[in-house]
Amino acid sequence: MSQQGARPARQEDDWWGELYDGTTQDTGPAQAPDSLDDRFASARNAVTERPRPPEPSPSREPSPPPDPSTSPEPERTGPPLPDHLVAPAALPDYVGSGPPTYEPEPTALPPADPDALDGLVPDTVLDGARYGACTLRAVSQRGDSARYRGEPRRDALLTARFGAGDQALVLVAMATGARAVPGAHLAAAEACRGIARAVGRSHQRLAQDIRAARRGDLRSGLHRLTDRALGGLRASAATDAPVAVLRCLLLPADPDCRIRVFFGVGDGGLFRLRDGAWQDIEPRLTADDTAPDAPPGDGRASLDPGAVPGDGWASLGPGAVPGDGRASLGPGALPGDDRASLDLGALSGDGRTAPNPGTLPRDGRTANPGALPGDGRTAPRPGAPRPGSPDPRPPREPFLFRASVARPGDVLVLCTAGLADPLREAEALRARLARRWSGGTPPGLAAFLADARVRVKGYADDRTAAAVWEA
Repeated sequence: MSQQGARPARQEDDWWGELYDGTTQDTGPAQAPDSLDDRFASARNAVTERPRPPEPSPSREPSPPPDPSTSPEPERTGPPLPDHLVAPAALPDYVGSGPPTYEPEPTALPPADPDALDGLVPDTVLDGARYGACTLRAVSQRGDSARYRGEPRRDALLTARFGAGDQALVLVAMATGARAVPGAHLAAAEACRGIARAVGRSHQRLAQDIRAARRGDLRSGLHRLTDRALGGLRASAATDAPVAVLRCLLLPADPDCRIRVFFGVGDGGLFRLRDGAWQDIEPRLTADDTAPDAPPGDGRASLDPGAVPGDGWASLGPGAVPGDGRASLGPGALPGDDRASLDLGALSGDGRTAPNPGTLPRDGRTANPGALPGDGRTAPRPGAPRPGSPDPRPPREPFLFRASVARPGDVLVLCTAGLADPLREAEALRARLARRWSGGTPPGLAAFLADARVRVKGYADDRTAAAVWEA
């Protein structure tokens, strides 16, 4: 609008005409009232421009996510981790100058008889438990040579618990069948089952003797149980030659009892890892111990190397002093002669069997009928050589026994010759296992298997091992 009489500008005339043009129709009320959100959106759109999404290129494909396996690992700072904290997969599976000749994994399966499938044995057996103050790990694995040739594992492993609670007794039995015996793997398995049956039937008395440290009774009784278990195998094989090597551990479940008992027959290894250092505590033998007529309890081992008398690590022989708990003497026994410690569990009260009529006190043989008392004449056994003639029979496998007291932090390792030989001769293997097993915490089953299978060039036999960590 303008003052009266003044001529309006052109722009004002246009605006006025558009507003009051008679041809422009009234739009009328809106379909819906404006909300506060509508008004805010209208004002926002008036002052800003909405960004337009980029158009995808038809020829460009989205890049795949990065592969974690190929991504560079972050550089670790600080000192390296100790071996017992490093995952076994991060360590090589062999020690020495180079890898062994054979492949590290199984190649060929043993042949199977459809009518004797019970004779099949798996490539690897793994077991473990924790009782009292000890943690057990055990493994038996086919050697690289047998894996390559498709032969069965000649080593056998058996772990069993007899009894319940603190009165329970844990048995670990391992055996190796002789190469010359047909079905050696079956003989090894039967040797383990035979000693397990014998120990299981006498486990209550054995557990009592272990807790009471009656080493004389233990040695004598376990010797007879071992002879019975292996005697049946020799009879079935119709040979006097050794049929299987048998090595066993007895572990009481009582947490207050730290006595560990080893017994068996044949080659292998018994080691103790203490304060990061290995000690070979296999019982030492003498020439007389391998004689065909070697009597039981004839002193096959003395103190451990470096052991202190009285510390409980002595394997006691005929020099045990009566009354010190290390020998249980039988009727008429002479002091220091633990051959008179007779079988377990025969007479109620003392657990010892009475001697047979006519038995001589020291040699355990029965006199001839009608022999004068004390004349020393004995009845010849079937097949025994005449006096002065050479004995054609093979040397008798000596019985091995050691009862020892464990200390917290110790690791006791029992193994067959497949692991004992490289452990004695390969310094790199001893150092590797010492670092892995000295951390104080027992490894899991998978880690223990990886440790026990560390290979050494030139050693390809079956391996069986049981390790006990003391809390």
